[in-house]
Amino acid sequence: MITLKEVKSKKELKAFVKFPFKLYKDSKYWVPPIISQEIKTFSKKENPVFNDAEARLFLAYKNNEIVGRIAAIVNWLEIKKQNQKKMRFGWFDFIDDLEVSKALLDEVEKIGKEYRLEYTEGPVGFSNLDKVGVVTEGYDSIAPMVTWYNYEYYIKHYEAANYKVEKSYSESRFPFKNVKPEFFKKAQELIKRRYQLTPLKLTKTEEVMPYADKMFDLFNESYASLSSFVAINDIQKEYFKKKFISFINPEYIKFIVDKDDNMIGFAIVMPSFAEALQKAKGKLFPFGFKHILKAKKNSKDVIFYLIGIHPEYQNKGVHAVIFNEYYETFKAKGIETCFRTPELEDNEAIHKIWKHFDPEVYRRRKTFKKDLA
Repeated sequence: MITLKEVKSKKELKAFVKFPFKLYKDSKYWVPPIISQEIKTFSKKENPVFNDAEARLFLAYKNNEIVGRIAAIVNWLEIKKQNQKKMRFGWFDFIDDLEVSKALLDEVEKIGKEYRLEYTEGPVGFSNLDKVGVVTEGYDSIAPMVTWYNYEYYIKHYEAANYKVEKSYSESRFPFKNVKPEFFKKAQELIKRRYQLTPLKLTKTEEVMPYADKMFDLFNESYASLSSFVAINDIQKEYFKKKFISFINPEYIKFIVDKDDNMIGFAIVMPSFAEALQKAKGKLFPFGFKHILKAKKNSKDVIFYLIGIHPEYQNKGVHAVIFNEYYETFKAKGIETCFRTPELEDNEAIHKIWKHFDPEVYRRRKTFKKDLA
């Protein structure tokens, strides 16, 4: 018999966060989160997303043992401003027992019906900067820090619960040696002169911060046309700056500005922390920080996390300026492999940007949807 229990106490929240550590203890591809940071994600005091969203967390028990978890999420900005009557769910993990996954999904659907929402979709997080999708292909590669990983059996659980594919994403990689500067070297010089653009040279985190708000504003503008996009508000900007910027090498953040210092392009690349996080085992102390700082300084793998171009400058080759800046940085650091985070498979514009580097799709993931009518 499966018993569900809603998370109410700090002890239960910690158990919710730590359940995957047990589930994936024998997996060499799963990357653990930092436990303390994951707990803060669900703190109404720490995470400003709760100003416009709700989350209820549930644990599934069998024989007094935790066998599954799920987060039921309601994003009111999405519902009220976009009229997307969606019941979100994420942080969905479970043993290979259809009763367990069904009980957890049933609870999400029940909540969605109580709010008179039209459908459920997951796995997704609170916003566009959270993790997304269940892995459907490519289980034999280590997962980046910014994605979820799952066992292959997860898919049959969605299908058994009558969920249908909603969105499809792909993750790709390419060796740095594939990057041929002749594809962008001359073009980027012409583009800089034509549009009077300047790439900023940043070497310190404090130099990044004055431009961070402009970057998030441009993120909102450049991604607004994508399905289910929810803009980042001012309070969330402060939260993400605090959470992410200090983890990123400042030289891996590229800003392109026009003659009036308006930002028209940006990109964020992160060193790969996956192996460092595996060694840290969810804890920053006493040795986790050491592994993470070492990866920040020495990792030969990098992950393209975000790239955005102002709508007025899209299809004008601005990405060539960005790639030229990264080429010089990566060459100096001896970077070997470039990875891309999940991108919608129907986002043709982003695929065209990368085509010259001959990327290899090594993992696919999807979100699943079910009508509540």
